[in-house]
Amino acid sequence: MTSPNQSSPQLTPEEILQGLYDDTLVGNAPHVLELTHKGLELDMEPQTLLFDALIPSLEEVGARFERGDFFVPEMLIAGRAMAGAMELLRPLLAETGVETIGKFLMGTVKGDVHDIGKNLVNIMLEGAGFEVIDLGVQVAPEKFVAAIEEHQPDIVGFSAFLTTTMPMFKANMNALEKSGVRDSVIVMVGGAPVTQEYADAVGADGYAPDASACVKKAKALISDRRSKVPA
Repeated sequence: MTSPNQSSPQLTPEEILQGLYDDTLVGNAPHVLELTHKGLELDMEPQTLLFDALIPSLEEVGARFERGDFFVPEMLIAGRAMAGAMELLRPLLAETGVETIGKFLMGTVKGDVHDIGKNLVNIMLEGAGFEVIDLGVQVAPEKFVAAIEEHQPDIVGFSAFLTTTMPMFKANMNALEKSGVRDSVIVMVGGAPVTQEYADAVGADGYAPDASACVKKAKALISDRRSKVPA
């Protein structure tokens, strides 16, 4: 295998950004990673790679999903391609002090081990500029509470894939109320069987039917909350 320096001719920054956009869109993870490396070798800023190529590409993925041109598999492979680049860029972005939109704490509720949807949402959120803390699956109410106290997130997300685990939303809400952290966070819920009506019934602040909608809703909820808090 040839090293990136020996292989193709030197790419311009513009070609790297276009390639990152195109290859993220189609989910070509190895090429996205290779182009990310090449961009950094050319001393391109990590935030340029993120904000001028990767995020616009993922936004286009979301738009195509909403139009019905893309489906969950396409979103997943695009998300995974972006995730590979983010592994490389995350520590560099932290060094440059790029400001995040907000902090999002996420977990699949107790009794549920499904995480594909949750993982896709995490990638989309991170791609949109959120700092994401993922608690994984089978997350008990007390673990959510402890993590909220530790990380002080703007939003906490409860994910459920099974109808039988949806009642855990209410158990989680009760735990947040009891511990006194409910008013300090925005609560979002989602998952295959979840509806807006159910979200309203358990007292959540937001619901999204898919990963793309979740990003938009999360941004709107944070913006709305911050606009009401005196500076």
